[in-house]
Amino acid sequence: MDSLDNPIRPYAWGSTTALPALLGTEPTGEPQAELWMGAHPGAPSRLNRGAGPRTLGETITADPESELGPRALAAFGPRLPFLLKVLAAGSPLSLQVHPSRSQAQRGFADEERRGVPLDAPHRNYKDANHKPELICALTPFEGLCGFRPAARAAALLEGLGIDELKPYALTLRSRPADEALREVLTGLLGADRTTLAPTVDRAARAAERLGGDYAPYAGIARHHPGDPGVLAAMLLHHVTLRPGEALYLGAGVPHAYLSGLGVEIMANSDNVLRCGLTPKHVDVPELLRVVRFEPTDAGVLRPEPGPGGEEVYPAPIDEFRLSRFVLAADAGTDTGTHTGTHTRTGARTIPAGGPQILLCTHGTVTLRTDAPGSAELTLRPGRSAYVPASETVTITGPGTLFRATVAQ
Repeated sequence: MDSLDNPIRPYAWGSTTALPALLGTEPTGEPQAELWMGAHPGAPSRLNRGAGPRTLGETITADPESELGPRALAAFGPRLPFLLKVLAAGSPLSLQVHPSRSQAQRGFADEERRGVPLDAPHRNYKDANHKPELICALTPFEGLCGFRPAARAAALLEGLGIDELKPYALTLRSRPADEALREVLTGLLGADRTTLAPTVDRAARAAERLGGDYAPYAGIARHHPGDPGVLAAMLLHHVTLRPGEALYLGAGVPHAYLSGLGVEIMANSDNVLRCGLTPKHVDVPELLRVVRFEPTDAGVLRPEPGPGGEEVYPAPIDEFRLSRFVLAADAGTDTGTHTGTHTRTGARTIPAGGPQILLCTHGTVTLRTDAPGSAELTLRPGRSAYVPASETVTITGPGTLFRATVAQ
């Protein structure tokens, strides 16, 4: 196993304090948005096996079968199929959606054929892969996820008392849900931004005055004044996760993270189509081809008991599997539950079989593997380790350890 040296991404929406607090470092005063753990070429983790630092991607490429195991290699090719992050949102991220694999393949091939540079600001598809993702809260975590029932979205718009929004509310009440949601989102995002901005500003003031269910949208508007995405956000469920709860976001589901610290895992892709709450490019026609216009349940996930004290976050995807262990220092008892958490004591064994990244988020966790000559490794909050497919790991606490691997 290897200790990982992981990059921090300084996106403007990042918190200035949350990641430093987790890592035990001094804040720099600049946003620190995401701690990346994986082999994504945009910001790969690094390790050192005695011959100097190299990226995790280079390590896997040198011997993919040993590093990934035959099953993962056959299923996903010679690359790590997932990317693990700690995400620290200090302000709202863009309202966005991710394509399915087939949509990504078509879109990427089309932009390659047309010669659109990969770094062009109007490029939609950075690769040919889908990007399902799962976020697990470490602190109270706010987000938007999936379309509300159309009638509920209509009621929110009506409650603002703004004449210009009444046609949107009428559409939501009088048309089939999928048609209504498509028409309203198209109208909001396709409108002239300068013309719509006064309506957005009046809606923001009304939301500030009304509070309650409107408070999240008033907060969004403070960060994105005049943005049509403020109104589009009212079409979506507002969700507050407690620590340990999670959301799974599949293809076509519009979403945005608003605030909080969480562990995020996703397929190894960078494909994002933005719907609003951003100064970046919004390709409305392509967006409308990708979004699933159907009301859904927000689908808050809680961990399910797994083998050996493991707590698993279920997700219908092969590229990744996220779980955690909550370990106490002494041995022999189960200390009960709290917000879905079973605190198990004593050593736990994680079997070999696929590539793993292990991340400590609380306390200290000590790792030992069965590899000849392998040294013991102790992880503190924010520190992580990569374990190749051939190694079995024994873990002891006291601490909380997240495990990222491929689905079995």
